[in-house]
Amino acid sequence: MSDSNPVPQRVGVILVAGGSGQRLGYGMPKAQVPLAGEMLLAHALRGVDASGVASFISVAVPAADTVLRALCAASQLSCPVAVVDGGATRSDSVRAALNSLPADIDFVLVHDAARAMAPAQVFHRVASALTAGARAVIPAVPVTDTVKTVEATSSEEAALAPARVTATPDRASLRAVQTPQGFDADLLRRAHAAATEFTEERAAAITDDAMLAESLGVRVHVVEGSAMSMKITTPLDLLLAEAVLAGGSSMQED
Repeated sequence: MSDSNPVPQRVGVILVAGGSGQRLGYGMPKAQVPLAGEMLLAHALRGVDASGVASFISVAVPAADTVLRALCAASQLSCPVAVVDGGATRSDSVRAALNSLPADIDFVLVHDAARAMAPAQVFHRVASALTAGARAVIPAVPVTDTVKTVEATSSEEAALAPARVTATPDRASLRAVQTPQGFDADLLRRAHAAATEFTEERAAAITDDAMLAESLGVRVHVVEGSAMSMKITTPLDLLLAEAVLAGGSSMQED
């Protein structure tokens, strides 16, 4: 699918920025952590705006976080921005942001602020697939490592190792999923409404919005992701991102 396909005119982008950032070790919410002299959220907001796909942006931040709210208020973007308090889980945060979007939004892109360097081309590929008729779209990249499924070892084997291999999936059929993930707006609202009825165990197993679409039996389409869409979670991730930006790379693909 060509990146030059027309972009829908009424796209709401949900930017999830409610992470605690504990693994980064800065003692502050992840979206406040500095990257090349600016907060992660600043990079993420600029990337969404530069893509040109957004008609409206809703940012979910930690409750009572005045720093991130001030950042959003001061951002000079080309479309309106709303800020909402995130919830206890990622799904709660997305749901809160979804409720703040205008009623006339046709498509919704859900993006993690931790993927602050996602290129504009990825946003366009997702939006273009929605325009072409897909109801759920995710960007993804091939898995390069060998992946194995494991289970805890029995009590008899515990002295040897805590887990053992049960299978080795063919990595040709595996993909590492990124954001932004795109959806028909009505579908995403319906999926999140259904998720409020999930048991606690089932809700905890939901790790992205595509899983909610899958739970409704909706086909999820896959477009090409990007190495630049790396998720900044650990100190090493932050160092790599700093090195990329120091090398002069912009949030564009080659």
